Amino acid sequence: MLAERLVRIIDRFYFPWIEALMPRQTFRYAVCGGITYGLFDPICYFFIYNYVVAYRYFDLNVVVVSPHIAALALVLPLTFAVGFWLNRNIAFRHSPLRTHTQLLRYAVSIAGSIFLTYGGLKFFVEVCGLWPTPAKVVTTVVTTVYSFLAAKFFTFRHAEA
Repeated sequence: MLAERLVRIIDRFYFPWIEALMPRQTFRYAVCGGITYGLFDPICYFFIYNYVVAYRYFDLNVVVVSPHIAALALVLPLTFAVGFWLNRNIAFRHSPLRTHTQLLRYAVSIAGSIFLTYGGLKFFVEVCGLWPTPAKVVTTVVTTVYSFLAAKFFTFRHAEA
C-alpha cells in the first residue's frame, strides 16, 4: 500500500534529534504539509497562474476575479484532495473518526485556511505589492499553524501516529 510505503520512508528521517524536538505525528504532519503546500501547491499555482489563467482577469458579471485569486480557486481542489489523503493516511492515520466525518471536518478547517489565504493574498499582492507566487508562499506559512491545530484537535481528533 502506498501509504505504508510513505510512512516507512518518512519515518526513516525521524532521527533522534528530531524526536527530541517534536512527536512523530507532528513530524509526519510537517512532512505531509511540506509535500502538499511546500511543493505541490506552489508548483500547481505557478503553472495554473502562468499557463491556465495566463494573467487574465475574469468578469463573472457580479465580480471581476483577479488572476492570482482565479489561480487560487483552481488550485484548491487539487491541494484539498492531496492534503486530505496525506493527513488521513500518514499523519493522523489512527483516528477513531469515520472517513465521512473526517472529510466534513477537513472541509470546515480548509474553509478557515481559504479565508486566511484569500486575505493574505489580497494583502500581500494588492497592499504590499508582492508578486503573486511569493505572496502565496508567505500566506501558506501563516496558515500552517492554524491548519495543524485544526487537524489535531478537530478534524482527526484523538488520532495517534
